[in-house]
Amino acid sequence: MLHYKYSLFCALLIFNTLEAALPEVLPIPKGMPLREITARYYAEGNVYIGGTSGWKKPSRTSGLFNREFSYITPENDFKHQMVHPKPGVWNWEAADAWIKNAAEHGQLIRIHGPISPQCSKWAKGDDRTAEELEKSMVDFMTALCQRYNGLPQVKWMDVVNETIEPKRNVWFGPKPGVDRWENPWTLMGFDATHFLRPPRYIKLAFEIANEHAPDIEQIINQHGSVSPRVWDRIFDLVDYLRGHGLRVDGIGWQAHVNLGWEKEGTNIEDLEALIERAHANDLSFHVTENNVWLRKKKDYEAQAETFVAILRTLLSKRHSGEVTWNVWNLSDDDSWEANRHLDGCIFDYDYAPKPAYYALQQVLLEMR
Repeated sequence: MLHYKYSLFCALLIFNTLEAALPEVLPIPKGMPLREITARYYAEGNVYIGGTSGWKKPSRTSGLFNREFSYITPENDFKHQMVHPKPGVWNWEAADAWIKNAAEHGQLIRIHGPISPQCSKWAKGDDRTAEELEKSMVDFMTALCQRYNGLPQVKWMDVVNETIEPKRNVWFGPKPGVDRWENPWTLMGFDATHFLRPPRYIKLAFEIANEHAPDIEQIINQHGSVSPRVWDRIFDLVDYLRGHGLRVDGIGWQAHVNLGWEKEGTNIEDLEALIERAHANDLSFHVTENNVWLRKKKDYEAQAETFVAILRTLLSKRHSGEVTWNVWNLSDDDSWEANRHLDGCIFDYDYAPKPAYYALQQVLLEMR
């Protein structure tokens, strides 16, 4: 826990400043909070309901976030770009503030995407060498794991995030420039001795996490469809890592889906099969990032149906292994797609609950 007490002091300053600057009164949903339903009726501990925000977003201080969710997924605050933006530069304040907040409100934390395309612009520079990238990644990942391992608030870590381009089913690699969504880590090379040719950085990330964060459940998080075509590669990757004696505890799916997703093709059947396959391979299953994008058709009742179809499927598999569900951003106002008005969250622009919120509340009660 390197310099943890000092950073906790800095985090407290941020916390107090934000609390003073932002409005406190926002709409409170009717009925039992989602986290209370989960605690009361899913006490076996195989179901977790979470939400995502950034430390500086207004929704964090509304009271809704802490009221509703048993765990927190900070969207960027534990990532390379925020914590270690340049060689010799470290910024732990926001991450430490989340730890403090979780302790105060009896919540758990998922450390999301430390090694992912969301890395520093320095790392994405076209002139970076493999050696420079490896040093930056090792320094960051080692410090992160040592700092937060052993804290009771930290339960999961999405060790690697978005490693595969789903449409082409190839390893996600770098692009020219410093675009905000690109993955430079493959420049460190590939393991040509294995049929997957997996990027070296993935194994290295798990080696560091296994050694320095043994108390944290270690997850591979992936975006895209739930069709076996993409996930066959993920399960092969799990076998590859385990074949090298490394622990992998679960897989996560980023469920950024469109309205009516559950009615398209075999999506629900594929999701069921994916969860079953994970549990059969001693892997927990996580819906790590759920939005239902409305785009031009603002049908909030249909949006609720799509959210519910995913959570219902997840809950139906809870007896065979751990399942978690996480809505990505609390409200349409602070969503990462707010400027496009895709309205993919369960609270509206005024932080009032949408039909999706009450539908999720109801399905949790129905399937208890």
